Amino acid sequence: MPLSNTILLLVGLAVLILGGELLVRGASRIALRLKMSPLVVGVTIVAFGTSAPELLISIQAALAGSPDITMGNVIGSNICNLALVLGVTALIAPIPVNSDSIKIDWPMTMGCTILLYFLIQEGYVNDYEGIGFIALLLLYMFFIIRRSRKNHISPVDLGIEVEEPSTASEKNMLKDISLIAIGGAGLYFGSDWFVNSAKDLAIYMGISERIVGITVVALGTSLPELVTSVVAAFKKETDMALGNLMGSNIFNILSILGITSLIADIEVSDVIINSDMIWMMGITLLILPFMALNRIVDRYEGLILVGIYIFYTINVIS
Repeated sequence: MPLSNTILLLVGLAVLILGGELLVRGASRIALRLKMSPLVVGVTIVAFGTSAPELLISIQAALAGSPDITMGNVIGSNICNLALVLGVTALIAPIPVNSDSIKIDWPMTMGCTILLYFLIQEGYVNDYEGIGFIALLLLYMFFIIRRSRKNHISPVDLGIEVEEPSTASEKNMLKDISLIAIGGAGLYFGSDWFVNSAKDLAIYMGISERIVGITVVALGTSLPELVTSVVAAFKKETDMALGNLMGSNIFNILSILGITSLIADIEVSDVIINSDMIWMMGITLLILPFMALNRIVDRYEGLILVGIYIFYTINVIS
């Protein structure tokens, strides 16, 4: 039972990640064929596509009656991004901090975190709040696109890679549509396998779904960001790492919780409100002096962040 569930969990995660990648590739190339700006494609389709695994997991968990997996996934992923992923990246190569990260990305990340904290005091996220999250996300995306066009910033400058289509032939268009279909199927089945196996493992091991969501699910869905950041660090290309991770946190809160809450209200347990949310706010607050002090996140600060993540994980499990 545990072995089969573990295998299904890992297979589901792999199918999820692959499905998200194929969906992004096909959708972005079709959008470019339809003459959409690479910048708009990057900030919309690619950004949403890379969050698709987390989104599908959250929707599946909400429909399966496992709200702690939904909230644990979002909060755990955000903590993982700013503690483990950022910390490991800084340990490999110091991360330069640009002014936009301090003036725009961090205030937006912190603002979304604080907003979420106050909204969940009632014990749930409902559809009205979800609409508010989506409206805020659309405003944020509009702001990014407008600012980027004004400052002549490309998707690459934002740390977003948009794959250009080779030709506009009908054969290649069909290939891109097939990628979307296969990617969508992968996201559906991968999320179903991942959530159900995680839920069964939690029941078998006698641990809460919150712990599974905060640790296994969150770490699993943060693996693409971790791998990408580590590879960039070894190549000494960490310029956009900080902005990308904070942008991922913003999307996690506004898009994943926003869309999921439209499908089903998300219940929030007291321990998530009084413990995990405090950790997320504290870690988000902590990186501000790291960013502002020398305009660089160095190896010592990276070590502190990794240490905090390990301590937090031990605290969750114990």
